[in-house]
Amino acid sequence: MTASFVLVPGAGGMACYWHRVSPLLEQKRNEAIAVDLPSDDENISLNDYAEIVVRAIGDRSNVVLVSQSLGGFTAPLVCARASVRLLILVNAMIPRPGETAGNWWENTGAVSARVAAAQEGGYSADFDLPTYFLHDVPEAVLRNGPSTPRPQAEAIFEEPCRFERWPPMPIRVIASADDRFFPIDFQRRVAWDRLKMDPEVLPGGHLVALSNPSGLADLLLRLADEAPKDRD
Repeated sequence: MTASFVLVPGAGGMACYWHRVSPLLEQKRNEAIAVDLPSDDENISLNDYAEIVVRAIGDRSNVVLVSQSLGGFTAPLVCARASVRLLILVNAMIPRPGETAGNWWENTGAVSARVAAAQEGGYSADFDLPTYFLHDVPEAVLRNGPSTPRPQAEAIFEEPCRFERWPPMPIRVIASADDRFFPIDFQRRVAWDRLKMDPEVLPGGHLVALSNPSGLADLLLRLADEAPKDRD
């Protein structure tokens, strides 16, 4: 059954993040809809992000919602408003109801986990884009990408994620084995603590859609195929 994969980016909100994955999904006769979010606008809310995604879904059925990183804070709001068959969280910030993305870091211990992994792995504990986001992205992809990433408005990190509970639909978590920003052991702990599930693990760093698009696309397709075809 053909699925509509609705792809939500993380911080920066750029749809082009998915440009290596979308064609691979479409080659298997699926629809791939990469959503662009106005992340640089301080007047735009999480609710606005969700509405943009809901409009992209429209009246489609058999929707697989895929949310990367900060997109995890948009995901439950979308699922409460649109028909979604399966939600897949990729290297995602997994919120609790009412939590802000700003508080998520301390609540989960994300920074201490990142620093500990850096010390163990022998790379700098001081955050920078090349070390934590781009270390496994091919040079050709970097050359052909945008010259500068779109900034992320700080207001989003101060807004509570207003949902009561995770929706009663299939949810899967994907974590990258080589993610330096959200180390794999940290992701396993958070996924179990908040969703009581173990993540699927694949090679790649935080920006796995750029560094391992074929591995990610194959896993998305498998999870979509395994999920129940009708919502409860």
